[in-house]
Amino acid sequence: MNTLYNLRTAFGLVFIFSLCIPDTFGQTGVKRRADSFFGIHFDFHAGLNDTLIGRHLTEAMVDSLLIRTKPDYIQVDTKGHWGIASYPTRFGNSPSKFVRDPLELFRKVTKRHGVALYGHYSGIWDTKAIQNHPHWARLNADSSWEKNKVSLWSAYPDSLLIPQLKELSDYGLDGVWVDGDCWALECDFRPDALREFSETTGIREVPRETGTASFRALQDFSREKFRAYLRKYIDQLHLYNPRFQVTSNWAYSSIMPEPVGVDVDFISGDLSPNNSVISGAFEARFIAPQGKPWDLMSWSFGGNNSPKSAAQLCQEASQVMAMGGGFQAYWQQYRDGSLPSWAFETMGKVADFCRARQPYCQNTVPVPQVVIYFSDKGFRMNTQKVYGGDHHSVKGVLQLLMDNQLPVEIRMAATLKDKMQDFPLIVIPEWEFLDTEEIRQLETYTRNGGTLLVMGSKAVKNFENSLGVQLGKIVENGVCSGSGGRITGTNARYQSFTPAPGTEVFGSVYSRLDPATFIGPAATVSPLGKGKVAAIYVDMAEIYGMSTPYVLRKFIGDFTQKLFKPMVTVENASPFVNVALNRKGEATILSVLNVSGVHRTAASFDEIPPLGPLSVLIKMPEKPETVRLQPNNRPLKFTYREGFLRFTVPETAIYSLAEIR
Repeated sequence: MNTLYNLRTAFGLVFIFSLCIPDTFGQTGVKRRADSFFGIHFDFHAGLNDTLIGRHLTEAMVDSLLIRTKPDYIQVDTKGHWGIASYPTRFGNSPSKFVRDPLELFRKVTKRHGVALYGHYSGIWDTKAIQNHPHWARLNADSSWEKNKVSLWSAYPDSLLIPQLKELSDYGLDGVWVDGDCWALECDFRPDALREFSETTGIREVPRETGTASFRALQDFSREKFRAYLRKYIDQLHLYNPRFQVTSNWAYSSIMPEPVGVDVDFISGDLSPNNSVISGAFEARFIAPQGKPWDLMSWSFGGNNSPKSAAQLCQEASQVMAMGGGFQAYWQQYRDGSLPSWAFETMGKVADFCRARQPYCQNTVPVPQVVIYFSDKGFRMNTQKVYGGDHHSVKGVLQLLMDNQLPVEIRMAATLKDKMQDFPLIVIPEWEFLDTEEIRQLETYTRNGGTLLVMGSKAVKNFENSLGVQLGKIVENGVCSGSGGRITGTNARYQSFTPAPGTEVFGSVYSRLDPATFIGPAATVSPLGKGKVAAIYVDMAEIYGMSTPYVLRKFIGDFTQKLFKPMVTVENASPFVNVALNRKGEATILSVLNVSGVHRTAASFDEIPPLGPLSVLIKMPEKPETVRLQPNNRPLKFTYREGFLRFTVPETAIYSLAEIR
């Protein structure tokens, strides 16, 4: 143990000395996170009984991983949710003995290969810290002391978190991925927290009931306290070592839906193993406009710890890469900190897949087509949490649009405000609350020539004065139809209405699965200034997210065709085809993604039926010189007539790209 500490201290002194010599960062080949594309994450959340850490971890093991996968970075365990460091720390808590210091070994080998090394470190969630310091705990609304998550009003950040993160910097790590942070936050009812809340807001009575104005004030107060905590440890680490890169897991994603206000070096998050294709598509579209380098992580296993195949992980990676982001996958370390060498070949296949597409994906910029409006104010009005939320309606709307081969982005008001007119179609996804300024901006966009689609029985009330209808009563169990007489048979909430003269109606709603029980139209389109405003008065998004009724998909496909003509059309597409349309330099990149498979459970599978050939039509201002299928650099025959480019994408196994120059 003393030898490990002496080695540890010597290593820290060597690293501190190295800060005084010229920066050789670029010469070593180690990439900053902003330039990285593919990584691998490991962790095992060490416990006090893990006294054999390092026993089977060897340089040869890490060598073989890095040789096969050639990642830009790896992330390894340093401290998990139980609060136990998996290396011999001078701070906090660690097992009583180690066989070998894993961080020294990982740093030595990754440095030799020019691979960046990051630590997985649990932030707010630290069970052992609370066991040792009960006064560091958060007080819950029911007056019980939290057993796992620390209070932001405690000494934990200064006494443990910041010193330990500086220690990781001294090891020579390139950065840290702080887990268990924003998503572990809840309102704190400690006396010192409530006293500061009262002094800040003037609210004297303790808010207990969710959904009230005073409780929302407490939520906002808690968010500001978290931002201050996040800013404090990141700023101190940057001051301590300007090259040390820091992120907080899920900060500035849909879980923490707000403009970037703290100097995180990158944005990152780990997708749950359930439905990762859809959640990956959703989070990628939310994070991409935030203006920071970003990546998303898939878990390598599903239900019952069943390993996912390389094909399944590549499918999940495709949704991330199609929006220009980097990808990493998570495998568990063994209890001694060693790596699952049996999975190296799967990791290698995923790495090969991502690397082959990197030149056509990394840092691409979406061509504005359809954008889903994410209201951070609407989120705050309806959530019972400080941060977090499933966003089922937004995800359902995204699926409805993607399954109709529409290129879709997701933007908050802050990242959309000055870009509204770039988008032919803005979709409001069943937000019950929008404030008057949001409504004004969206109506101005429409009057200036845009097309606005408002979805859902509650959302339409925000635009009652613009829709060209008079709203009526609520029908709790309407049954929606699509075109061609199709009926879903799925009950949904419906806002009835009477259309004004000049308002076009679309679709039908019935009281049961019987055309004789007609209640009213399902949707409307009406002019507003130079543009048009459309509305769907049925709550269909969450239903589609749960069970994907094909009638609802066809309904949206037919209805959006009435609203605008997208730049790209896949004429014979399967609903299991998603597309993204991006630009990279002088090239236009069409991503074609095969999303076949079982995604709504934590299933693992190894076969994805190929799709295609697919006939593609893209509106372009001039005839391109080449169209090539990537990553094979295969020339594709094409025609160009009257502003439209036509070509065929051959069979797509998982992810094909058409590079148009």
